[in-house]
Amino acid sequence: MVQSDAPLCNTCGEQVGLNDNGEVFVACRECNFPICKDCFEHEINEDHRVCMKCGTPYEERTKEEEEEEDFHEIEVHENQSTMASEISNPQDVGLHARHVSSVSTVDSEVNEESGKSFWKSRVESWKGKDKKNKKKKTAPKVENEASVPPEQQMEETRPTEAASAPLSVIIPMSRSKIAPYRTVIIMRLIILGFFFHYRVTNPVDSAFPLWLTSIICEIWFAFSWVLDQFPKWCPVNRQTFIDNLSARFEREGEPNELAAVDFFVSTVDPLKEPPLITANTVLSILAVDYPVDKVSCYVSDDGAAMLTFESLVETADFARKWVPFCKKFSIEPRAPEFYFSQKIDYLKDKVQPSFVKERRAMKRDYEEYKVRVNALVAKAQKTPDEGWTMQDGTPWPGNNSRDHPGMIQVFLGHTGARDTEGNELPRLVYVSREKRPGYQHHKKAGAENALVRVSAVLTNAPFILNLDCDHYVNNSKAVREAMCFLMDPQVGRDVCYVQFPQRFDGIDRSDRYANRNTVFFDVNMKGLDGIQGPVYVGTGCVFNRQALYGYSPPSMSSLPRSSCCCCPSKKSTTDGVHRNAKREELEAAIYNLKEIDNYDDHERSMLISQMSFEKTFGLSTIFIESTLMENGGVPESADPSMLIKEAIHVISCGYEEKTEWGKEIGWIYGSVTEDILTGFKMQCRGWKSIYCMPLRPAFKGSAPINLSDRLHQVLRWALGSVEIFLSRHCPLWYGFAGGRLKWLQRMAYINTIVYPFTSLPLIAYCCLPAICLLTGKFIIPTLSNVASVLFLGLFLSIIVTSVLELRWSGVSIEDLWRNEQFWVIGGVSAHLFAVFQGFLKMLAGVDTNFTVTAKAAEDGEFGELYLVKWTTLLIPPTTLIIVNMVGVVAGFSDALNGGYESWGPLFGKVFFAFWVIFHLYPFLKGLMGRQNRTPTIVVLWSVLLASVFSLIWVKINPFVNKVDSETISETCIAIDC
Repeated sequence: MVQSDAPLCNTCGEQVGLNDNGEVFVACRECNFPICKDCFEHEINEDHRVCMKCGTPYEERTKEEEEEEDFHEIEVHENQSTMASEISNPQDVGLHARHVSSVSTVDSEVNEESGKSFWKSRVESWKGKDKKNKKKKTAPKVENEASVPPEQQMEETRPTEAASAPLSVIIPMSRSKIAPYRTVIIMRLIILGFFFHYRVTNPVDSAFPLWLTSIICEIWFAFSWVLDQFPKWCPVNRQTFIDNLSARFEREGEPNELAAVDFFVSTVDPLKEPPLITANTVLSILAVDYPVDKVSCYVSDDGAAMLTFESLVETADFARKWVPFCKKFSIEPRAPEFYFSQKIDYLKDKVQPSFVKERRAMKRDYEEYKVRVNALVAKAQKTPDEGWTMQDGTPWPGNNSRDHPGMIQVFLGHTGARDTEGNELPRLVYVSREKRPGYQHHKKAGAENALVRVSAVLTNAPFILNLDCDHYVNNSKAVREAMCFLMDPQVGRDVCYVQFPQRFDGIDRSDRYANRNTVFFDVNMKGLDGIQGPVYVGTGCVFNRQALYGYSPPSMSSLPRSSCCCCPSKKSTTDGVHRNAKREELEAAIYNLKEIDNYDDHERSMLISQMSFEKTFGLSTIFIESTLMENGGVPESADPSMLIKEAIHVISCGYEEKTEWGKEIGWIYGSVTEDILTGFKMQCRGWKSIYCMPLRPAFKGSAPINLSDRLHQVLRWALGSVEIFLSRHCPLWYGFAGGRLKWLQRMAYINTIVYPFTSLPLIAYCCLPAICLLTGKFIIPTLSNVASVLFLGLFLSIIVTSVLELRWSGVSIEDLWRNEQFWVIGGVSAHLFAVFQGFLKMLAGVDTNFTVTAKAAEDGEFGELYLVKWTTLLIPPTTLIIVNMVGVVAGFSDALNGGYESWGPLFGKVFFAFWVIFHLYPFLKGLMGRQNRTPTIVVLWSVLLASVFSLIWVKINPFVNKVDSETISETCIAIDC
């Protein structure tokens, strides 16, 4: 029997139990973390061989080894101290160390591309010199280690052990939650099989077209459910340890070893994306809790608006006061607009006597800053006939937003102004890429790629965090949360990005239009995190810069690059095999080139050209050298006075021509949803992603809360999915080479590109109730006992699956219902239009231009919720509501005339119709608005379509039984026109 006072397992909650010797089972002998034997074996089987608490590896030792443990204690301790000293040395083991490829591969590649034996002999001499340098570096290291006395080794080991604690742990779902969930999924799949067997083998002869339509729709719904459900098979949670990160990389008396991060903020139209919102995002980045010299903020102005430039001038000036105030009092959030609008007691936990006085002064300064920015906005409402003019009297270069040169301005940074307390501020850079007529600029994806190149030339941080202009930093430690994964030598080597969930401000309490998208971010993304990682959702994501450059992860550097299974490209496969090897050889060659006499820049650029890197990255020697630096930093050969000139060069409109930008590296072109496509390409190369959900949301943004803007947002996402489906990057056939993408992960990506096509069966299924009520037919025959059990089992399995999903995810039932409602609303409107527009673009080449979604206004809380703007997307849902209401009225009229027996069949039809109406209720409520201000044209079109539809089914009824003419003459009533 298990002792009653035995500790409880931290995973399953059961008692730990005893081992073979009758003692309490202990998995970790370092911290005695309570875990039962069953859970311990499960961790070992899942290849989790590290303690979840202290990070010590589990030891599988025999009894003889345990008896000899005391005799070898000193030797083991010395080995551990040696390993710890090696890990703590950043020069020996890099954060992204790669495997060295074979020499013969590179030799053949150089010979093929250069055709000159001169370069082959030169590269071989560099290799030999590089090996000698490595031997010289490693030889004194051994002597130094041997000369250190054991007492000093013991002292150095203690802080190393403290710093070697885990930076993050995976917390799998408990068996009590996940096991029933998986069981119900399998049972529901089996019930679906029996259900479709019954439906197919029992046709409704009197309404065969209706029955056949319903069968096709239901099969597609089941297929969609499988694609959506099974990627959630093994959800996980993660926990980070920021204190351990600081202990490892921020030691007192030593240089700060945290990796640098480049922030990207993108904006287009300052009249639709208010400069004050962008400024709050920038201020929250500049005040982030991270070393100042490790942070750089790049603002991309793709509209070349002078308003954005001038507002950044004011923002940089206000940041000198705002940043020290945030760091002095550790306030959250660090976006002033949202900090000062909090309805909380700001005196709580603030012990500094000067806080109240300084807060009031800061709020007064911020109000003055807002007045200046709003004055700039008011001035920009009307563009002068001669164009805008800068303060020095010269014309603004971006007066023509489609034809202007590249512009870069560094406001803050190492050479810029300091804050009010004399401290250094993070770097703030304004970027507007060059645009000329006749060039394809690729919208947001092209702007992001321009920022990648500019940042690589100026700062070249190893990690990139991109944000939309309306997503501010809500948690000042968010970057540290991401670094707990990316800077972990064991976890971060194969991680291409860390994705944070999107959270939003300014949404009504009931979330009428499912703007929070809670089911996706709290259920689907957790499920993907247990496979190969979450999808990239466009904002709030920290990238590994090397993954954006198209390189494979270290563990898969020898595999070919992923390609299309039906038409693999020989060139792409060859490039995928040799790209990493070429990169390492070029890095070694450039390093040793500096030691050769008569070395000049021309020889270096000639070497890069011979290695064919210009065909991939473009004609910029400094940028190509920056791609070789895995740990970041500006190349030593770069002239600081020429960096801005080189940065202007890499954002020229013709720079990407005949390169791999947008095809294999950077943000991928070809879809308006470039985020999904970019993440998919990375994971096809073998990279993994991680989902990070800190207790305090990392970032918050603004969501379009009125019905029209929300539908247009969904239309854009759906059209992007259709474009990917019709492209060569479709997950149905792309990326099978090497088997890098897991099957459940591929299933999730397939779901992201086929869900718009659900609109076709969905709109047909929503029309069926009205047709049944108007014609008196039904899609289901008279139910037998077996059929009743099948229908009941199917409904119960759907309910139980949802309940168990809510249990392990923590999502509320209201969020689940809102998500279900808007799935129907978006499916019969935006998704339907996206399918037709996608095929129209493919067949006729007609491209749809999207306007930027306007951000939340300041007219009042939820003021835009009641605005109804004219859009054709409103017509299909309105028509469905009217048709089903007409059908319900017609059904009750027939039942009243038909007597008692007609009420039984009416129940199923009316229930079917109300299912549609209840799902479209938020749309109906939004359409009516606050004062019934529905656009007249929407009502007219919807009533017209509903009337025509109803009259057709009443006049031309295809379900009339085919009988002879005598019966027709006796039963039918002719209508004399």
